[in-house]
Amino acid sequence: MNRKAQQGGSADGGNGRDDPDREGKDLEARLRQLEANLAERKPKPEPADGERTTTGYAQAVKLSSEFIAAVAVGFAIGYGLDRFAGTKPWGMIVFLLLGFCAGVLNVMRSAGVVARPALPERGEAEDKTKGRNGR
Repeated sequence: MNRKAQQGGSADGGNGRDDPDREGKDLEARLRQLEANLAERKPKPEPADGERTTTGYAQAVKLSSEFIAAVAVGFAIGYGLDRFAGTKPWGMIVFLLLGFCAGVLNVMRSAGVVARPALPERGEAEDKTKGRNGR
């Protein structure tokens, strides 16, 4: 019996698998290659809720467009109501003010100053209605 067989190695002598340094280098190379492949396939991390990923300019454009849209919708509804009902200029004044208030509220919600209203989950809403009806 040769010496390699006595030490627990292979007796075929010469395939190079008994060299611990070579096995360690092969393992490290495969590990680096695996890490590189995983890094390529790994999805980009999603931002957490409430975390902002937009730039300052994009945020400013978003906030201003939300405000202008709310005021424009309020004006249009008021103008249409005035034309239909003949209440010039009161419908336009009232709905313009309502549009202004809605625009300010939307901007404050987008900026994070005012919290969004919490909607109950579907199961909670059904439980509450069952409790009122006595079922």
